[in-house]
Amino acid sequence: MIWPEAGDTIAAISTPPGEAGIGIVRLSGPEAEPIARRLFRPRRPRGHWQSHRLYLGHFLDSQGHVLDEVLLTLMRAPHTYTREDVVEIHCHSGPAVMKAILGEVLARGARLAKPGEFTLRAFLSGRLDLSQAEGVLEVIKARTEASLRVAQAHLAGGLGRRLGELYMALLGVLAQLEAALDFPEEGAELSPKALMEQLAGPHIELEQLLATYRQGRLLREGVRVVLAGRPNVGKSSLLNRLLDADRAIVTDIPGTTRDVIEETLELGGLALCLADTAGLREARDRVEELGVARSRERLAQADLILYLVDVSEPPSPEDARTLEELADRPVLLVMNKMDLPPQLHAQDLGRFSPHPVVAISALTGQGLKDLEEAIANLVLAGGVRTDGEMVTQARHAELLARAGEALGQGRELLEQAEPPWELVALEVKEALLALGKITGEEVGEDILDRIFEQFCIGK
Repeated sequence: MIWPEAGDTIAAISTPPGEAGIGIVRLSGPEAEPIARRLFRPRRPRGHWQSHRLYLGHFLDSQGHVLDEVLLTLMRAPHTYTREDVVEIHCHSGPAVMKAILGEVLARGARLAKPGEFTLRAFLSGRLDLSQAEGVLEVIKARTEASLRVAQAHLAGGLGRRLGELYMALLGVLAQLEAALDFPEEGAELSPKALMEQLAGPHIELEQLLATYRQGRLLREGVRVVLAGRPNVGKSSLLNRLLDADRAIVTDIPGTTRDVIEETLELGGLALCLADTAGLREARDRVEELGVARSRERLAQADLILYLVDVSEPPSPEDARTLEELADRPVLLVMNKMDLPPQLHAQDLGRFSPHPVVAISALTGQGLKDLEEAIANLVLAGGVRTDGEMVTQARHAELLARAGEALGQGRELLEQAEPPWELVALEVKEALLALGKITGEEVGEDILDRIFEQFCIGK
């Protein structure tokens, strides 16, 4: 990543490609206003441009030809997203006109922004902490109302504030330890019991935050649900029924699905990433062999497996073998084709599988509501929680676990008859370092590069 330097002005198209009513070209930096003045001709000429006001006019090329009629706004520092001067050019959203406007801006001395560089500048200027900056990306990528609410809470700084309070509390503990270690002649005595109490609260809070990660990850990434089972048990029919669309080909011929078909739907505030897979059986040809291999890859990655069985057929040894392999995985047994005379019953499945069972007919829709409720119960114990701070990022979860482990070790050291105070201080420092990497106080360029490269150019 190119790091911002004094005098550096960046520009990018900030709206997604494609035809739309409006597209936006954004500039940020000290040359944003001078560049705009050389290229923009307001309908009503003005010597002074007011900040945060829209102006109608024409955007010109280097020969003075009109490229487009646009609305331009100048937002002067520090009251901007980046805390630098920012110009936004609102033009028509055709690819040609937007590329032409950006090209003229770059020719006048701006450079093309890197992914996430506008938000990086907002972080470096202190407008956002690092958890808020990551919240920007979560808002952009939110796929459901519930995930959007959690992302907006991160963007508002809720998680950062809570972690900041923990950081300051631990900083106070560290100050006591270092004062006693550095100035023993002043007679400051350390009380193991008092320090234990001061570390207990932050330690418990860290564990509580970390416990939210499982649901937080599912809200952010979606629940990976795999439809599995032998050929012709109704996996593709169930996919179509859940989507209310003919997404997958359905025939009476076993083995129709040869590759993984993926679609997303919303259920109870969660995005379900559904994967319809090839039937699990001994492959009959090379293509089916590849399909079955991909099915098993998806099974290994799944948050939930909907394993379908055909109730119109007697119990299958193949199902028994596969379910034995999946004994430790999150599985919901789906008894399909309940519209046909049954030859398989729930008690038959109970003999070789401990997993919960739901009965449906993908053809008629019978039992679909029961299936949806069973999925919600298995994945989220019945509901989606979006109140309070929630951890959604794997990076945050890893650092919270590291901080919690350090505090736990520090508390264990304090239980000794004569605590090794230097080691206790080191553990508190380790916890502070981990928390600082979440909010940005202790983060290096390599971490920032990995975070901001996930952003689109122009944000």
